[in-house]
Amino acid sequence: MEQTKTRTWAAGILSGAAIAFMLFDSVGKLFKPAVVVESTLELGYAEHHLAAIGIIGLISTLLYAFSRTAFLGAVLLTGYLGGAIATHVRLDSPLFTHTLFPVYVAVLVWGGLWLRKESVRRLFFS
Repeated sequence: MEQTKTRTWAAGILSGAAIAFMLFDSVGKLFKPAVVVESTLELGYAEHHLAAIGIIGLISTLLYAFSRTAFLGAVLLTGYLGGAIATHVRLDSPLFTHTLFPVYVAVLVWGGLWLRKESVRRLFFS
């Protein structure tokens, strides 16, 4: 199936939104503003965990952003977001606003990748 202009734009919007959110999240963890430190403590993680979490998120996002490594990045982001879901389940966070938010980001990640790459579409529908 040919890559249409509409599909290219939609892929860019979905992927771009996921990348922007993850970059904002990862860079925030690396620069440690007070609000990020406070929310991390509320989630049950110590401040010294922020750098590792931020680096993992940043590397996964950068891998996703580049076409050649996008599939690996999507898989790694899925794992990262799964950890976020587990954290919110453990804390009994509100379902639709907190616990499922990482699922919404994962839908952007995989939806963008599905629209960007014919090989991913074939993988799901072969």
